[in-house]
Amino acid sequence: MSFPLNPQQRAAVRYLDGPLLVLAGAGSGKTRVITAKIAHLIASGVPAKHIAAITFTNRAAKEMKERAEKLLSNGDAEGLTVCTFHSLGHRIVRTEAKHLGLKANFSIFDSSDVEQMIADIIKSTDRGEARRAQWQISKWKNALLGPAEAGKAAENDQEAQYAKVYEAYALSLAAYQAVDFDDLLVLPVRVLEAEPERLAAWRERIQYLLIDEYQDTNAAQYRLVQLLAGMGEGARAAFTAVGDDDQAIYAWRGASVENLARLTTDYPQLKVIMLEQNYRSSIRILRSANRVIANNPKLFEKKLWSEHGLGETLSVIAAPDEEQEAELVIRRIQAHKFEKRTKYADYAILYRGNHQARVFEQALRAQNIPYTVSGGTSLFERAEVKDLLAYFRLLVNDDDDPAFIRAVTTPKRGIGATTLEKLGGLAASRHTSLFGAVYAPGMHDALPERQGAALTTFCDYINRLRHRAESEPVARLLDELVKDIGYELYLFDQFDPKQAETRWATVRDFTGWLGKKGEADQKNLLELAQTLALISMLDDKGESVDSLRLSTLHAAKGLEFPHVFLVGVEEGLLPHRESVENGQIEEERRLMYVGITRAQLSLTITHCRKRKRAREWQACEPSRFIAELAQDDVRYSGAGKGDNPETEKQEGQDRLKSLRAMLQQSTAAAAKAPAEVTPPRQPAPREWNTPSPRSRGRATAWSESDRP
Repeated sequence: MSFPLNPQQRAAVRYLDGPLLVLAGAGSGKTRVITAKIAHLIASGVPAKHIAAITFTNRAAKEMKERAEKLLSNGDAEGLTVCTFHSLGHRIVRTEAKHLGLKANFSIFDSSDVEQMIADIIKSTDRGEARRAQWQISKWKNALLGPAEAGKAAENDQEAQYAKVYEAYALSLAAYQAVDFDDLLVLPVRVLEAEPERLAAWRERIQYLLIDEYQDTNAAQYRLVQLLAGMGEGARAAFTAVGDDDQAIYAWRGASVENLARLTTDYPQLKVIMLEQNYRSSIRILRSANRVIANNPKLFEKKLWSEHGLGETLSVIAAPDEEQEAELVIRRIQAHKFEKRTKYADYAILYRGNHQARVFEQALRAQNIPYTVSGGTSLFERAEVKDLLAYFRLLVNDDDDPAFIRAVTTPKRGIGATTLEKLGGLAASRHTSLFGAVYAPGMHDALPERQGAALTTFCDYINRLRHRAESEPVARLLDELVKDIGYELYLFDQFDPKQAETRWATVRDFTGWLGKKGEADQKNLLELAQTLALISMLDDKGESVDSLRLSTLHAAKGLEFPHVFLVGVEEGLLPHRESVENGQIEEERRLMYVGITRAQLSLTITHCRKRKRAREWQACEPSRFIAELAQDDVRYSGAGKGDNPETEKQEGQDRLKSLRAMLQQSTAAAAKAPAEVTPPRQPAPREWNTPSPRSRGRATAWSESDRP
């Protein structure tokens, strides 16, 4: 190996005699174990093309593959599969499409596509209701329940109604020759259970499985692993599952920590190895992490330890309210950065809910501190941007049925679910896309004249735009597109003026950026659109930019930072009120544990005495998790436990004196430097500006013969 492994890691890497569960605590080097085991398998004679390592995010898969390739000689990694569960499922569905009644170029609907379809099915403009139905259907799918089983499992009238929506939704997907994200897990299970020959072929293709973050698997993922690895007497069961029951924080999306316990009963020969040495955090941070998580019932007993030294005392600070909490945190970061000569990228502010980010963003912008946000809605996930992306996707590939459906129905053109269902049936019978079906013989016979004419007008417009996109400037085409389709008027018809203004500003910001990018890269719209999914506006700013991280606790899992500020640690926020009411306090405690173990060198925890909710001030109580910390390692300030105003005042004065002394030393050193030598100038921090408000212009009117 090119790096040392501790005895437990080495044992996990070398064990090949049966199924293995590696219980990897936070920061214990689980990725190192998986990548080293890939190298060991190949050295032991298992070809890379027969090994599959499965994880939960594209980022983790990319990192894992890069690290594995560094351990291998040139060519040894050829054919190695390192991907997400959904990517593996997609590969299986593509290969077995004919066994599932799908055409080879079936489409995949994203969350917004699904939400729109369900809203059409329930004939409601209440997107909240559509999302609730969508969420319930997703839970049923991930539990491997079809519409009929869902109807039997419904526990109340609302769920019974959603089961009927599920049935109509499944029929619509079939008519459109489409699948959704959940189907990428459900359909592989279905085909492998129903087709023994295909199951045997996939078992031959994947001879060893490595599964990361096993505690986050749901029923469909667990069943897929069972099918591929085999189960029962005589089964090869050649797999290594790596997980941590203390970091199971995704029950709300169907994950079941009990899948770790099920392994011990489904595979009696299972070997269990624990990784407890932490390579990330100081002893004080780990003591509090261990103390907090010890309050949860344990599937497997383990305790993290570290050789990184005692480390700094943990700080718990009470702030008067959320605005002063944000100001306090930012001041501390600035002082700490100046004193320790650190980078902004060394700091992370973590919180339970996205709504908590707003006040911190305001404080950061006020101080011109650069920052990035994780766990919120990215630009490319905003509905108004996805509306335009549908047109771009369709320009590149008119077989993209989800893009066709979104574009042809946004803005509305009198084309609804009934028209699209008939068009989908025609497309299936002609073995073509929805776009192709518009030009297929018999289209005008299958559809009413008005809807048929609207579809033809739309597709003719896309064809004309595609032809122009090969040669005309991107900025001009984008401006014409949003005017041609009447998108601005659509926004102001659909939303209240303030929301419409915000969405329209986002559209103009996005199209302006894309136009400039086309000019800078000397690419036309088709060339840009072909790679648009790989582009993000943050990428253009460069990964090397020194910026502080704002993140939800869920999005921070798997990451680490030298200095962490865990904010809003109050009853009702962490633990979340609904989780407490629903008896899910154990998962909230695991979320606290994840937050604590993101910190390497220092951890500061804050909470407020009061917080504004619905325009009214409400008193806040510190989270119960604060009392569960290792109290000998905690220092309180503000209005919290052990508060002493005089002591706090003296500490503040001492800290100010220290900073002034450092500044005087720096000034004195600079004064002694030769006059002709100019110290290197540090670049000013960059601030990511939000789009400035833009007044609404007048949309260009079309004649009815030109409008798509």
